[in-house]
Amino acid sequence: MVLSKRSVFGTNIEMGFGFMVLVLVALLFSFSPICVFGEKHENPQSQKKLRFDKNGEFKILQVADMHYANGKSTLCLNVLPSQNGSCSDLNTTSFVQRMILAEKPNLIVFTGDNIFGADSSNSAKSMDAAFAPAIASNIPWVAVLGNHDQEGSLHREGVMKYIVGMKNTLSQLNPSDVHTIDGFGNYNLEVGGVEGTDFENKSVLNLYFIDSGDYYKDPSISFYDWIKPSQQLWFQQTSQKLQKAYKSGPMPQKNSAPGLAYFHIPLPEYASFDKSNFTGVKLEPDGNGISSAKVNSGFFATLVQAGDVKAVFTGHDHLNDFCGKLTGINLCYAGGFGYHAYGKAGWSRRSRVVVARLEKTPEGAWGDVKSINTWKRLDDQNFTQIDGQVLWSKSFGRKP
Repeated sequence: MVLSKRSVFGTNIEMGFGFMVLVLVALLFSFSPICVFGEKHENPQSQKKLRFDKNGEFKILQVADMHYANGKSTLCLNVLPSQNGSCSDLNTTSFVQRMILAEKPNLIVFTGDNIFGADSSNSAKSMDAAFAPAIASNIPWVAVLGNHDQEGSLHREGVMKYIVGMKNTLSQLNPSDVHTIDGFGNYNLEVGGVEGTDFENKSVLNLYFIDSGDYYKDPSISFYDWIKPSQQLWFQQTSQKLQKAYKSGPMPQKNSAPGLAYFHIPLPEYASFDKSNFTGVKLEPDGNGISSAKVNSGFFATLVQAGDVKAVFTGHDHLNDFCGKLTGINLCYAGGFGYHAYGKAGWSRRSRVVVARLEKTPEGAWGDVKSINTWKRLDDQNFTQIDGQVLWSKSFGRKP
């Protein structure tokens, strides 16, 4: 695996007037102030309540590895020869916009390598442009960091602080009640039930966002970093607190609410699958096709022990887009999204969608989560939807 994990491909994208408006919006944001390091930094928008819609659904759009740099002047990688002259970061922007319009998600999650810092002339401007479609949509969005976000004009903490200060984001720098934790961008969000129902004040779906790091300080031990004990302790304590609250009043429940976890670098356990036991593809050529840390920090075991997380979603390996289930937990890739990220010519960029659906109570009102499904969309001429699957269902996912 090369240092930058880059190399690519694509599809024809037409960009209209609405797209150009987004580009102008990105430029207007290009002089936003950078947060002062060392001060307490909280996002007042993080208190905004997420909840299921009136149709009993909550949909999440995952965008992995945009690798955004300088917009029109940043050319695509690994695209078809016919695209080489016209393809740029703007194709990535157009794809984000298309996904938002097509899926109308309740939350957008950017899972790292949102910008490619080494090629960006200004990290703040690159982030303004990369996140512009999400901001313009007025849909809540969050981000975690990958291994390339901090390689430009802002260091890792600075990148996350800048994200936290952006419009419409629910991203957080770190938990406000935790004094010591590794990384930047460890936080959780609660998703309440439908407004006006008995579950409106209960978190029926829990979302965990974790900084999986970038590079380990000693490459002879591991090239990539891993999720540290301090982060695992925070996750354990948060999961326990949420499960306790869900099983107590009002409306005490017998079982835990399902959880989903999002971070950038896949766990070593992603190497447990082959074509016989996953949905999607594994096309990464290096080693076992999984670019995880060489050190197994035990976070998968921590997830299993906690018991509430039903699926993990990562990026990093752009040519992998599979989901496989191990010990009751789905380990999923989104597939490469960005056009300045390495890919494979003729193999469409893609994005993952997850939708959780509620069940009806005997009285006909919306209750707790019944199922969690996923699919992917390709950035091809037909905007093809592929690989639909059930990740978790109350009928087989909970003990009687």
